[in-house]
Amino acid sequence: PVHRLPNVPLTTPPLSLYVHLPWCVRKCPYCDFNSHEGRGALPFDAYVDALLADLDFDLPLVWGRTVHSVFFGGGTPSLFPPEHIDRFLQAASSRLRFAPGCEITLETNPGTAEHGRFELYRAAGVNRLSFGIQSFDDESLKRLGRIHDSAEAEAAVKLAQDAGFDNFNLDLMYALPGQTLAMAEHDLERAFVLQPTLLSHYQLPLEPNTVFAARPPRDIPDDDSSWDMQEHCQSMLAEAGYAQYEVSAYARPGRQCLHNLNYWQYGDYLGIGAGAHGKITLGAEQDILRRWKVKHPGQYLARAGHAEAIGGDDRISPARRPFEYMLNALRLVDGFSLDAFEARTGLARATISAQLDAAVAQGWLAIDGDRVRPTELGRRSTNDVIELFLGDGSEGTSAHEVAGYTVV
Repeated sequence: PVHRLPNVPLTTPPLSLYVHLPWCVRKCPYCDFNSHEGRGALPFDAYVDALLADLDFDLPLVWGRTVHSVFFGGGTPSLFPPEHIDRFLQAASSRLRFAPGCEITLETNPGTAEHGRFELYRAAGVNRLSFGIQSFDDESLKRLGRIHDSAEAEAAVKLAQDAGFDNFNLDLMYALPGQTLAMAEHDLERAFVLQPTLLSHYQLPLEPNTVFAARPPRDIPDDDSSWDMQEHCQSMLAEAGYAQYEVSAYARPGRQCLHNLNYWQYGDYLGIGAGAHGKITLGAEQDILRRWKVKHPGQYLARAGHAEAIGGDDRISPARRPFEYMLNALRLVDGFSLDAFEARTGLARATISAQLDAAVAQGWLAIDGDRVRPTELGRRSTNDVIELFLGDGSEGTSAHEVAGYTVV
């Protein structure tokens, strides 16, 4: 049974804003995000108009709340000229209260970097960048379908640094087709030279409905080789001063991505744009709402600002909340507090006591007072741990429906 906690109501967590910009120059064969190859001139003005109409429609869900982070994800947000990012941020900040020092991140493809753009993004209010590098090996980049080479990647980062950006992430993948341990280590060595504040380092995904899932490359490293890469690279990251705080995120002290931390801590986020997902706590109703928008850019442009732009609304039942919470919180090396579980789900900790006991018995979790942390074994068995918390109605819930929709 799921117990409500009568004396600790469901509390309102921090709020983030996710903005989805869906177009790319070319769709990568491993990508399962809602991205679409741009054909001809892109409708930048019309899309910003649609975003603002979408925001206006959703504003009643978050009246009076402060936005602590904004994330432009894609797609390739850096395809959008700075003046359009500026127009959106100016209009959004007149509708929502932005916290002082609000973290505003723009995902960037090195193949779309141009001299002068980064200065203008910074002037618009963007104060953090996330570069989709993936590898510094040119042959690997070709096989991944990337539109940049290693020299362009390094040049783009240096352009951003010259423009004053001192907070940026580099995305790197390992276990790439034909990759050796030495190649994976070399990618990190090249990254360290650029001195990012955060590195996202994760295994090449083979997600359903992607080219790589349908036709996997034959020379993808096996599980043992992939594990060797992960272990060696984690040691390199630690020695270079990057502390792991999440499954695939390693940051300099105090430089974690606040936006994604809010996801993993089961915070709230308003999602606008084609295919964007959001999660909003409705304190007065003691309810949690997940809302997503129609995926196709053409349909979104035609419907934004109207109920027809909503792809779906889902009220998260108390029975599903433990699974949702754990799917997020157990990504964090530091885990979660039982007080936070109660505040964010509105459920008594007794709701999950049997599952916690089972996970501790398996050596997957450790409990110290109020704190629950995954062990080293638990981090290797995350899916098994999370499955303990499946409840009625949770079985059909996917990670993409529950967690954040960006990396870092």
